[in-house]
Amino acid sequence: MLHDSESISVKERPAMTANALQTIDPAKTALVLIEFQNDFTTPGGVLHDAVKGVMAREDMLAKTQDLVARARAAGVSILHAPIHFAPGYGEITAQPYGILAGVVNGKAFVKGEWGAEICEALTPQAGDIVIEGKRGLDTFASTNLDFILRSKGIETIALAGFLTNCCVESTMRSGYEKGFEVLTLTDGVAATSEAEHDAAIAYDYPMFSKPMTVAQFAEALPGAA
Repeated sequence: MLHDSESISVKERPAMTANALQTIDPAKTALVLIEFQNDFTTPGGVLHDAVKGVMAREDMLAKTQDLVARARAAGVSILHAPIHFAPGYGEITAQPYGILAGVVNGKAFVKGEWGAEICEALTPQAGDIVIEGKRGLDTFASTNLDFILRSKGIETIALAGFLTNCCVESTMRSGYEKGFEVLTLTDGVAATSEAEHDAAIAYDYPMFSKPMTVAQFAEALPGAA
């Protein structure tokens, strides 16, 4: 396991050149926003303190907010993928372990409560799609995301959100295996430590996606300067 002193500098990796990604076809592209909810994004959220360091380093919320507005204006489909649980977490095992144990112990993402709401900065707008039913890590696993994407003729998905090495990575891997072109926005994601964040981007993301910055994705939108 990497220690903080051994954290990989993702800035040292070769950046995707402007020619590496052709102009995005908005009609065939979806921007999938994974768990931009108050419990992660906002002071007072159950899990905010765990991710605020990486969020601040990447300026990820402000960058994502700007990108969403630009992508929406360009005609890209905007999909929000929040995770919700009923009070008592009856949808999952009574003895959770790993990441879900932290969710249950912290009483995070309870449907109907402030912490489970999508953050104000990324409030869904008319025409956006909110994916219902996410109860685990992989956004495809317990939702109709695959059906929605294929029904809309989507071929490319761009992923942003939480956590870099958990729900975003799980969704990335599934999208790759389902045949989508998967783009991961490396400064539009955050994890609970810089070491975990940087390691996932350096080693895992290139295996199952085309990693790029928010700015690189924005530059590939039609009409971008």
